[in-house]
Amino acid sequence: MTIQLASARLSRFAPILVLLAALGAVPPAGGLPPHAGGETEEPVHVLFVTIDTLRTDHVSSYGYERPTTLHLDRLIERGVKFTRARTIEPLTSPALCSMLTARYPHEHGSTRNGLRMRSGLPSLPKALQAHGYRTAAFVGNWTLRDKLSGLAEHFETYEEVLTRRRWFGLVRGEATAEDLTESTIDWISDHVRSRRTRPFFAWVHYVEPHAPYRLHRDQMERIGLSPAKDAPPIDRYDTEIAFVDQSIGELLHVLHDLGIEKNTIVVFASDHGESLGEHKYWGHGRYLYEPTLRIPMSITWPGRITPREIDAPSLITDLAPTVLALLETGTLPYSRGFDWSGVMAGREQPPATRDTYYQAHRGAVLSRHDSDLARRSGLLEVGILRGDRKETFRIPKNRRQLFDLAADPGEISPIGEAGDDPTEGLQEWMRTVYTSLSEFDTEIPEPLDEESAEQLKSLGYVD
Repeated sequence: MTIQLASARLSRFAPILVLLAALGAVPPAGGLPPHAGGETEEPVHVLFVTIDTLRTDHVSSYGYERPTTLHLDRLIERGVKFTRARTIEPLTSPALCSMLTARYPHEHGSTRNGLRMRSGLPSLPKALQAHGYRTAAFVGNWTLRDKLSGLAEHFETYEEVLTRRRWFGLVRGEATAEDLTESTIDWISDHVRSRRTRPFFAWVHYVEPHAPYRLHRDQMERIGLSPAKDAPPIDRYDTEIAFVDQSIGELLHVLHDLGIEKNTIVVFASDHGESLGEHKYWGHGRYLYEPTLRIPMSITWPGRITPREIDAPSLITDLAPTVLALLETGTLPYSRGFDWSGVMAGREQPPATRDTYYQAHRGAVLSRHDSDLARRSGLLEVGILRGDRKETFRIPKNRRQLFDLAADPGEISPIGEAGDDPTEGLQEWMRTVYTSLSEFDTEIPEPLDEESAEQLKSLGYVD
């Protein structure tokens, strides 16, 4: 594993990691997957592009009236678009650890930003590395630093791009989209030119449009806004989206220039959405309302996947098992995700029914006292979605809510009485989560160092 801070390059411990990676998947007989890097065939690469805090209804290809995502629109339209995708938990580290491991936060352990996930878990990058892939990640969000998330063990190269004073110029602990794109392009270009027959898995996570939303004046005209001195928060949020979309367009164009566009699977998603004042709340993480759960999500493989829409419940945990199935590289042990490859190929119909499960937790763990019951005390809310019926239970307030999302998409008018008990299914889900969190709390995590605490405070992750 190589952890790189900005552009620092350290040596990799490849032989050890190849052994560790072998624990990351249950491979099929036959060794390398088709097109995975033989001498006579082009390798199939995998690129994951994720955006922080991007809500579905501000993506133009999902119906938003402003053209915020011109480059992403072209990517999504050439692949499979999931129209009813959701995250597992509306927090960055828990959601992205779930994306890579196909497990719930209470299973991998990163239930709150600043709590590392359990070491030694199987994951998508480990599974692909066991099949000959080089793996690299490029992250620009402080919460994804390895010391806080534990993600670096899953990659040969883990580059923490924390080079800019993004937050009002006061905090040097984030990256802009240009920095992340530059680092990712450099690594991919070097790989393709020096290791043409070997496949790669690369993941880049962009910070924008996370709060506080910056105003990008050079993007205002592009999305139909007139220049203004004091743009409202939603306008600033939209210029952030347009800004990161432009940078992603540069990254995708490089795939074409390098001649690998047709043999690269590109996965796009956000880690979670954002509440822009709905339910009198700005931000994400503490509630399970739709603005923070719904995410844009797509898988594109030119010439191999027929463009289509999947209008069935899907989750961020579905991405890893689906990609492994597309590559014919086995499965992840204890995966909670659904493999959509058969549906995408037209061999199967979407599941007629699918219950999906969610959880929300408090912000960061700052002190030794907080760490004593870091995971159990952090659980705020659990939820289940069955068809259009969404049931949640707010633990601190002992409040159950039931919504019919078809009739009430804004979740304004709960069904039933406020004092109603949760259904048996929701009670069982809550017991499952709480029991697992109790097992984790036998090992008390270290409180955050002062620098990390200040960074997470600036991001709004402290209650």
